Amino acid sequence: MNFLVKIYSWEGPRLCESEIKLKAGDRVVVSLEHFNELGTVEADGKEGCPKEKEQVLRLATTRDKENFLEKEKEKEEALIFCKSELKKLGLAMKAIDARISLDGKQIIFIFTSDGRVDFRELVKNLSLKFKKVIRMQQIGSRDEARKLGDCGVCGRSMCCINVKSNIPSITTDMARVQQIAHRGTERISGACGRLMCCLAYEAQGYREMLVGMPEMYSIINTVDGDGTVIEVNAITREIKVKLKNGKYLTIKKEQLK
Repeated sequence: MNFLVKIYSWEGPRLCESEIKLKAGDRVVVSLEHFNELGTVEADGKEGCPKEKEQVLRLATTRDKENFLEKEKEKEEALIFCKSELKKLGLAMKAIDARISLDGKQIIFIFTSDGRVDFRELVKNLSLKFKKVIRMQQIGSRDEARKLGDCGVCGRSMCCINVKSNIPSITTDMARVQQIAHRGTERISGACGRLMCCLAYEAQGYREMLVGMPEMYSIINTVDGDGTVIEVNAITREIKVKLKNGKYLTIKKEQLK
């Protein structure tokens, strides 16, 4: 059976296979690529899941849960030391989070950077300090916002936090089709500095409503003569036209010739 499991070292739930029967709220141990991790079952994995699957090994024991809490305390020390080393070495990186495997043998440091960084000296120093296998994972600004969490301009939690799988690709075409691209990138960008995730929610609906509507600045024929389309309202299905004589005319889609 497939289940959506929130794994604490990752952003968003992941699709996991399990040979044992599980229910929402169950704490489980999941086998990842490099180590085992603790997670919580959120729902069954029938729809809207990523293709990659992890394997649920077993229900988490009391020791697993205690071990996880111990590692949570240890990771704070690891993150503080990592940040101090970044400053000492002058590396253009920002440490976001750290995870320690349940067996205590590995630490994964999550960071952001605008470009490629040679962090070999950093890994060496971290290995000497903690005597563990060190892994570095780079994430983008959108994933950083998702991991840190915040509120959007709407006052609700950011969309990226509530997405149940991978964040969809957000494009300028989504803003254009919703006729808000003219507002400027600052007004349609989220806390991460990228286009807001919520642009993806209604884009397809607008595309469907705009079927058969003329393009902006195209020339159309009206009962009062030819004119240039200067505004298209997908919701009211109205088109505002500037006629050749300088007058303005608003017509419905059904009135197009």
